Amino acid sequence: MNFNLQSMNPSSSFVATRDQALSVFNHPFSQSHSFLVSNFKNGSFLSPINTHTRRPKTHTSFTTPKRFQPITGCLGERNTPAKALRQILESPGAHQGPACFDGLSAKLVERAGFQYCFTSGFSISAARLGLPDTGFISYGEMVDQGQQITQAVSIPVIGDGDNGYGNAMNVKRTVKGYIRAGFAGIILEDQVSPKACGHTQGRKVVSREEAVMRIKAAVDARKESGSDIVIVARTDSRQALSLEESLWRSRAFADAGADVLFIDALSSKEEMKAFCEVSQLVPKMANMLEGGGKTPILAPLELEEIGYKLVAYPLSLIGVSIRAMQDSLTALNGGRIPPPGSMPSFEEIKEILGFNNYYEEEKRYATSKYQLYADRDGSRDPFSGIWSRTLRIKITGRDGFEKLDVRVPAGFLEGITNIVPALGGVNLKALLDDAAEEVGGKVLLDFNDTMGDRIQVFLE
Repeated sequence: MNFNLQSMNPSSSFVATRDQALSVFNHPFSQSHSFLVSNFKNGSFLSPINTHTRRPKTHTSFTTPKRFQPITGCLGERNTPAKALRQILESPGAHQGPACFDGLSAKLVERAGFQYCFTSGFSISAARLGLPDTGFISYGEMVDQGQQITQAVSIPVIGDGDNGYGNAMNVKRTVKGYIRAGFAGIILEDQVSPKACGHTQGRKVVSREEAVMRIKAAVDARKESGSDIVIVARTDSRQALSLEESLWRSRAFADAGADVLFIDALSSKEEMKAFCEVSQLVPKMANMLEGGGKTPILAPLELEEIGYKLVAYPLSLIGVSIRAMQDSLTALNGGRIPPPGSMPSFEEIKEILGFNNYYEEEKRYATSKYQLYADRDGSRDPFSGIWSRTLRIKITGRDGFEKLDVRVPAGFLEGITNIVPALGGVNLKALLDDAAEEVGGKVLLDFNDTMGDRIQVFLE
């Protein structure tokens, strides 16, 4: 993959973004399939739990979420995603769940220590299609995106199933598809098609009978699959019709077998309290729409006191991502790269994505066929000696601003000239051979190119 960097901007020796530059050195690596997803897909399910026999909720102080830890039964059988989610529902406190939209955002949620997460149709439609959440995205696209998300993490994921993408038969297909995709739970709503995003205008709901039948179809699909997926029944009738209608539908959803109840767009704390008095043995979900929704934004402890069990934050990750990308593009458009404090280092990015774990595991399967270079001492181990070390490439413009500061494996010399064409005539291999015994931090090159930019190459 070549970047004709100078043709982009004749006044600079480097104008590509850091991500573009680093893509030269990326190596494909398989995602780890957690035991949760693997067991789930292989049919290791547990029998459905009757959520209506739960003990009444007790109020406890809110604690910081802890990362889900696998639990082994007496026969050594591991948790399924649905069982892990049900354990969260049975545990004290109100549990926060940020909404993700791809494998990376889900992985960041898990690394932050949250016990579970949601997928957001709003965010997936935005990230995958660049379109509003107004019914454009399809069942197939949501399942495909969901499978990538569930395979990226080991915490349970609740999938946004919209309105089931059709009638009761479509709802059954949707539930079964989400089970196969590895979801721990699914949210199903009672909107008409095409649906509208929550807290926006123009929402309409189907009749009471059809709304209840969707939940019954979902419960049947769960039984037919031998699954224990958690069914979250959502109604948009508060905004479309009235509070009384939304409370009636919530009771009916509980009677139909829903595991969690969710009324979207409740407009006051009093309405939220009234909702939590409905079918008190069935957990409730709150939607804290950031940035100006109809529902008051309350702290987790206050939501727990009202009676909520799950707390969703649908826009935080997609919202800050949009703003960060806008700021970065503004900087690049002005001839600058994003300041160091606005983004993680290359080393941090590699750690987040699993490069270091990949390299360690790769050593188990290394053969001479994939050797990049022989070490100076003749060793055939491609992961030892000078070629396992790191090169740091730094470019400072004539104006004193940093244009590039990246680290790449020393073994991948061919790709370096794709980033910095000025290094094309330099025998970096000879420089590396001469520096084989040097300690980290040695300067291999330090010169100004024809455009006046200072180029430095360090061996670390």
